[in-house]
Amino acid sequence: MKAKSYAKVNIFLKITGTKEFNGSIYHTINSRFMLVKDLYDTIEFVPQKCDTFTIEGIDEVKRDDNIIYKAYKALNLHTGDLDILNFFYNHKVVVNKKIPFGAGLGGGSSNAATFMNMVKEACNLKISTDELAKIGATIGADVPFFIYGYNSANVSGFGEIIEEFNEEPLKFDIITPPIHCNTAKIYRYFKEHFLNGVSSSNGKELLNIPSKEILSNATSANNLNDLYKPAIALYPDLKNYQKDGYFFSGSGSSFFKMV
Repeated sequence: MKAKSYAKVNIFLKITGTKEFNGSIYHTINSRFMLVKDLYDTIEFVPQKCDTFTIEGIDEVKRDDNIIYKAYKALNLHTGDLDILNFFYNHKVVVNKKIPFGAGLGGGSSNAATFMNMVKEACNLKISTDELAKIGATIGADVPFFIYGYNSANVSGFGEIIEEFNEEPLKFDIITPPIHCNTAKIYRYFKEHFLNGVSSSNGKELLNIPSKEILSNATSANNLNDLYKPAIALYPDLKNYQKDGYFFSGSGSSFFKMV
């Protein structure tokens, strides 16, 4: 079994406040996510006898820290389905990475979501997409979007509210600097320096506007992504890679432009 795990860009990303979830405080957002269909990782379940859950292709991350492994544990905990355990005693997970790490393109979250959808099919799990998305939300804020597989969607709350947005697909030129942006640090910096005065309606006016129109009318990356300022503050070298007409995705470090 093999599947593509697509990247995404944030057409806009506006912070609306904070919210408690599972005992922790998370930032809430209004955002538009769009899949990038020509940039993807590949995930494959390869038959092999394994003494423990095995992932190949992401040597940079320890297995216990890998979001795919976290997805595996979350599925086991939620379902208690022994078929999952048995399946991965007889299969390894092989990832062919093309989406850069720490690039604001959702690679890790996409991998986790793709893995969960594949396990649902391979192990014939009796679980709805909505339920799968709720499990995904416990391991990563962007995971639910990828589980639904919409080409474009408005994403709100802390990432758990997904509303498909029907629009024409867009193609992008993406610049990814050799800079790994730490999402937690960027959100922490935003909370410390920019959270005061943030409105719960921030970005609401953009939710019904097509992405092409939003990008065509925007004048700078700073106007569309509230995480741009904290990212630049923490990683000032990002400015050396930004070009006119390019926008900032997620918590960085990638810039993108319609083509």
